[in-house]
Amino acid sequence: MEASKKIKVGWVTFTCSEDSTIVFTELLNDHFFDWKNLVDFTYAKALRSDNQLTSLDICFVEGAISSEKQAEKLKKLRQVSKRLVAIGSCAVTGMPSGMRNFFDPKTTAEIQSILDKFSYRPKVAKLSDIVKIDAQVDGCPMDQEKFLQLFQNLLSEFGVEHA
Repeated sequence: MEASKKIKVGWVTFTCSEDSTIVFTELLNDHFFDWKNLVDFTYAKALRSDNQLTSLDICFVEGAISSEKQAEKLKKLRQVSKRLVAIGSCAVTGMPSGMRNFFDPKTTAEIQSILDKFSYRPKVAKLSDIVKIDAQVDGCPMDQEKFLQLFQNLLSEFGVEHA
């Protein structure tokens, strides 16, 4: 990869507490100057207001899928991303966001108006139920050391190295 070309990265969240997004933004405190010449955060609502959902080298996706609208966006992310990485427990396992999948009929009936109001699916899904994922980082929030190792491996895979 050319020295002047940056790897295009996205960070997207769905149904979750966004704790891994907080960890990620905190990691920028320590790694911003290492990454600023290597990475173009093309889509990251936590970092910028002008987000472009175009061709991405890597897309990190946090959260479970609780609506068809989210499922369609996830499919679009998969189409435009060379690598799609599930971040955190909700993305990897569907839990704890998917707790309602195990509600008894009475409890489900009690929340049905909320499910209808937000056009939620009958069941919450993990990312791999909908698209192929290329890697994952477990945890709630994500394990930051595993994330950093995976990120470094992906930078190397795309030919982006620290100077």
